[in-house]
Amino acid sequence: MRNYTVLFVGCLLFHQAGTWSLPLIDRDEPRFAEAAREMRERADFIVPYFNNQFRFDKPPLTYWFQVASYRVFGENDFAARFPTAVAAALVALVLFSWGKRVQDEKVGWWAVIIFTLSLQSFIHGKAAVADMWLVLFVTLAHWAGWELRKANTEHRRSNIEHRTAFWWIFYFSLGLAFLAKGPIGWTPLLTVAIAQRFHHQEHFAARFKFVRGLLLMLVLVCLWGIPALARTHGEFFRVGIGKHVVERSVATMEGHGASSVWMYLGLLPFYFVIVFASFFPWSIKLPALWKNLRAHRDRTDQFLLAGALIIFGIFTLVQTKLPHYTLPAFPLLALLVARRFEFLRLSRALPIAMAGVYLAIALFLTPFLARFFPSCNLARDSRPNLKPEMEFGALEFTEPSLVWYFRNKVRGFMTPLKRKDASEFMSRGGSRFIVLPTASVAEIFPNVDTSWRSYRERGFNIPKGRRVDLTMLLKPN
Repeated sequence: MRNYTVLFVGCLLFHQAGTWSLPLIDRDEPRFAEAAREMRERADFIVPYFNNQFRFDKPPLTYWFQVASYRVFGENDFAARFPTAVAAALVALVLFSWGKRVQDEKVGWWAVIIFTLSLQSFIHGKAAVADMWLVLFVTLAHWAGWELRKANTEHRRSNIEHRTAFWWIFYFSLGLAFLAKGPIGWTPLLTVAIAQRFHHQEHFAARFKFVRGLLLMLVLVCLWGIPALARTHGEFFRVGIGKHVVERSVATMEGHGASSVWMYLGLLPFYFVIVFASFFPWSIKLPALWKNLRAHRDRTDQFLLAGALIIFGIFTLVQTKLPHYTLPAFPLLALLVARRFEFLRLSRALPIAMAGVYLAIALFLTPFLARFFPSCNLARDSRPNLKPEMEFGALEFTEPSLVWYFRNKVRGFMTPLKRKDASEFMSRGGSRFIVLPTASVAEIFPNVDTSWRSYRERGFNIPKGRRVDLTMLLKPN
């Protein structure tokens, strides 16, 4: 128990480092954080909203955890990211336990170190998004599936209780993985099916009890899904699954992926190349790992390899591509590498060096980077003059971060404006403000009222990859 406590607290502190000093990064982090805030404001835990509009992109599990975090820490960047750090620390506990079961405690520790200190894990162990909760429940399901396949068929009471516990873990994890990020959470089902195809085991169906297990999984999903579908007249399914799963698979979304057939074919190796950056520094051992696996592998290796390749294979075929999509495979890769600790000659000094580098980035670089987040800085500068009843609009910069940071003081929602509507918006009665490019101010507002307050910030629009120069015009009343 002492090892588990130290491991959880240590990983939690590691992932939390610097989260209070780096503003939420557009676009996904502010969307999640604000959707959770609006869920809390509405006391509606079924249908998520962002900026007073339905948000069908993701199921609600991450929002629920963020709402709980807000109750403890308040509505701020730290609280929005805190649940993700908890999920990353729980992944570490699962890997430690699974590694000990696979081989010994040393493998458990190395699996934790490899996963936690991978570049993509470092990034997404801090991000206020759904990915780390997906990783947690996919890893739990894979572990439970491995245990159910490994359990012998003797009917000793302890063995029956062991199998029963992991049966519940397997299907509950699949249900929660769906509630975290949708159907991709069900990949462990493919892993156990492929493992059975290559290594047939008797009583396979009896161990997994698929019919009742899948019913349990679906019931868990439907406890949220049916009310959500009923209240949105089926839109949650048509948009959440139709657009954000099916369409994402066959078309590029938000510029992430291939825009033509030839580019799609050219990007097919994307994840098998980008893994050398995402899984750094351990990725330098992947060629040697692959060579060793081709020559020597047991059933556990094949199970772990199957799970990882399924995730890489699915996202290789999906047209929309982002480096972190394959993150659920990283715990499996970590175990594969950890099992070959001696063969791969893993340096004991490397984890210390990487942890030092990551902590230096989190604690010393992030405060410097905060100056490049214009939404956060505009909200900070204007805070003394913001009032709850204010209305606010945005022109040519309508990133979700504006909603997240300004709604901390303003009850209303952001109104996206066209150039022809900006002047009329500010001429309405009541206090209000607008955020727009500085270059457009003189053209749209040639004679700014002397009673208005003006704020200006330069920064970086991360989603679009370009610098921005923004001005905020505030009419006090």
